[in-house]
Amino acid sequence: MRKITKRSITFFLIAALIFVPFVTTAVAADQTQDDEISAGAMTVDLLLVRPVGIVSVVFGTAVFIVSLPFSALGGNAGNAAKKLVAAPFNYTFTRKLGHFEEQKRGGY
Repeated sequence: MRKITKRSITFFLIAALIFVPFVTTAVAADQTQDDEISAGAMTVDLLLVRPVGIVSVVFGTAVFIVSLPFSALGGNAGNAAKKLVAAPFNYTFTRKLGHFEEQKRGGY
């Protein structure tokens, strides 16, 4: 009995490893890019994501200020400013409502 259970688990594991890539490809091909953003996505963005973004801007600015002497000595103060201050600021305040993809602006 134990041998049958072990073989069954092995068979299903191998089958899953073989068929999962095909299923995910089929599902991805079935989805189309929709330019129209839903009201739910806009609501989640406005009520949840934007306030978290504001907190991340404040926290990133504080971390940048604390790390500024070290990053200035290392010569990467510009990169630190882009990653800790500019990227959260742009994600929070310059992207369209409901669009969650990060937009590449200003080289960050």
